[in-house]
Amino acid sequence: MSTGALILLILVILLIVGLPTWPHSRSWGYYPSGGIGLIVLILIILLLLGRI
Repeated sequence: MSTGALILLILVILLIVGLPTWPHSRSWGYYPSGGIGLIVLILIILLLLGRI
């Protein structure tokens, strides 16, 4: 499995987990999606710098 496919798989899993669809996670607010956005931003910067 290539690095790009692995990163894409991890991002899809994080996006599914970050959605506040379960009753216990409705009070979390934007924290999970904000964390996922930060990870995506870091990955984009690393891709632009050629580190990945």
